[in-house]
Amino acid sequence: MAGAVRSHGCLRLLGTHLKDLLYTKHCVLFDCDGVIWNGEKAVVGAPEVVSLLKKRGKSVFFVTNNCTRPRDGYLQKFSRLGFSDVVQSDILSSAYCSAVYLRDVAKVQGKVYVIGGDGVYTELHEAGVPAVGREPEIPGATIYDCPLDSDVKAVLVGYDDKLNFLKLAKACCYLRDPDCLFLATDRDPWHPLPRGRVSPGSGSLAAALETAAGRKATVVGKPGRFMFDCIAGRFGVDPARTVMVGDRLETDILFGRTCGVDTVLTLTGVSTLEQAQGYRDSPASEEAACVPDYVVDTVADFLPALGEER
Repeated sequence: MAGAVRSHGCLRLLGTHLKDLLYTKHCVLFDCDGVIWNGEKAVVGAPEVVSLLKKRGKSVFFVTNNCTRPRDGYLQKFSRLGFSDVVQSDILSSAYCSAVYLRDVAKVQGKVYVIGGDGVYTELHEAGVPAVGREPEIPGATIYDCPLDSDVKAVLVGYDDKLNFLKLAKACCYLRDPDCLFLATDRDPWHPLPRGRVSPGSGSLAAALETAAGRKATVVGKPGRFMFDCIAGRFGVDPARTVMVGDRLETDILFGRTCGVDTVLTLTGVSTLEQAQGYRDSPASEEAACVPDYVVDTVADFLPALGEER
């Protein structure tokens, strides 16, 4: 193809090839952290890319495993960072999709015990799903004598920077009941922080509970396909005319492959080109599933391709 060099994935989008790719796609899915922003700073050119895609008649959705804030909180962040064309229905977080899953798929009849923060609790509340888990503990209570709620019918694990032993132990007790559902918002193992530090992600908390409970969680977020099914079911999205843009091979790119859509790795976040090429050249099938179709340095590389009408 003109302007590109390809070897079984990791195609560098150059010249007119990016324009050709976008012409064939009606829907663009973006991850958020490391793709369109880093912390409280938008990736240069990202607001303009989103605006131009919408002006060209593309459907644009944001699919994020970050469950720390509700969709309304995300909408405020989009506005704060200069994304003027985003509406709440464009945003699908693992917290929102977990609430949808519990309400519409599991149809849980009872309460959900939550290991998570405000984003999860808010989305559950707005979905009409009763949640418990952040009530003040009785001073001095331990797992030996703390009260347990007999109406808990599901356990949901997300990112929780206030996780403690008692929370984990309570969740284990609820999961002793084989009829108690066990869900995790996502499997992200860690998140990058400023100055080279990292924070454990929801996936590491879910793994701890899986080990303690001897059960595997159903994972709602990427790389599972439920988030895509939410979009496709509501908006009629065609996988063949969709592209996923992300920064993490094991979540974003695998998500795209799982859903049957083309994938673009952007190099402004977690994964590197060297990692992607290593996966491409690896004989391991699980690594091959994480190889992106295409690679760009940044989503700003989309701007020249969107600057002219086709």
